[in-house]
Amino acid sequence: MRATLRLSSAATALALTAAGLVLTAGSAHAATTCSQSHLPLPDATCQPGAYNPDVTQSTIQSTICVPGWTKTVRPPVSYTTPLKIKQIAEYGYSDTNTADYEEDHLVPLELGGAPRDPKNLWPEPRYGNEPAASKDSVENKLKTAVCNGTVPLDAARSAIATDWTTALSKVGIG
Repeated sequence: MRATLRLSSAATALALTAAGLVLTAGSAHAATTCSQSHLPLPDATCQPGAYNPDVTQSTIQSTICVPGWTKTVRPPVSYTTPLKIKQIAEYGYSDTNTADYEEDHLVPLELGGAPRDPKNLWPEPRYGNEPAASKDSVENKLKTAVCNGTVPLDAARSAIATDWTTALSKVGIG
């Protein structure tokens, strides 16, 4: 039993260390490097956004405008969950329950955001005045506008990367 407990404690310490946390006196502490002051937006110094080089204005009809295309590039949770844990620590969130955050693409896959680039992924809270779910409708409206030719891809990407809460009005569709 003692060996199992020691092994469990060692595994927990290793997992916390891998997540960027330090175990001290029975509690986990993080070295905060990203600011929460921009919420509901990510800290632009940590997550400025990044693009998938395969998605350009000339390739949208064979990439983002094809139903189901995002499923072909979406990273698995085996990649996003450890990144989410690390970034929750970097943001210094007091709530460390991973279920309370969506590891979200700042520039969404629907607009050709980089699928695995940590500069494009951040732990977006599922609570607050502008929770993660609020951004989904903005992403969908922008994708529709890009695919029907109303808004150029670069304009949609720039608007959502700068401030998703004003992106629709910035491109003239909201």
